[in-house]
Amino acid sequence: MRIIGGQKGGISIQAPANLPVRPTTDRAKESLFNILQNKFDFESLTVLELFAGTGNISYEFASRGAKRVLSVDKDAGCVMFMKQMVKKLDFETMEVRKQDTFTFLNQCHESFDIIFGDAPYALPRINELPSLIFEKGLLKENGLLILEHGSLLKLDGHTRFKESRHYGQSTFTFFV
Repeated sequence: MRIIGGQKGGISIQAPANLPVRPTTDRAKESLFNILQNKFDFESLTVLELFAGTGNISYEFASRGAKRVLSVDKDAGCVMFMKQMVKKLDFETMEVRKQDTFTFLNQCHESFDIIFGDAPYALPRINELPSLIFEKGLLKENGLLILEHGSLLKLDGHTRFKESRHYGQSTFTFFV
């Protein structure tokens, strides 16, 4: 994987093979950030990445100058890798937290401009995420929730659903 744009654009990142992750493809990530760059001033954003894994999406926001990026994952190996990369890439605005996503969301008292979640595709509770995030008020006004999931899963029944974009076996579903 590589960082697509921003200050660290073009840098390749090689995650350890033993991490339990499925990083967002460069093609899908580039398409996502093309959408986002037309809607947001990255330097003013506070971003939360749930099920962060390698931190792939978080690095992209940090490279583009996001004001704050918080990455949450429960896997110790993933957290250790992300912390090493934060130091290596000198991402001062990026924080990594080891915690279960649902526990984090239930305890969180902050709000964010963008929340991105890339749960394991087989996670049966993916469809609970939009309701939990909106009920807890975790998105700022005009904020955006983006969930990456398998293309067979449909999340368009939620009242805050805006649109879905398909990229091979992956789909980004947007909620406002």
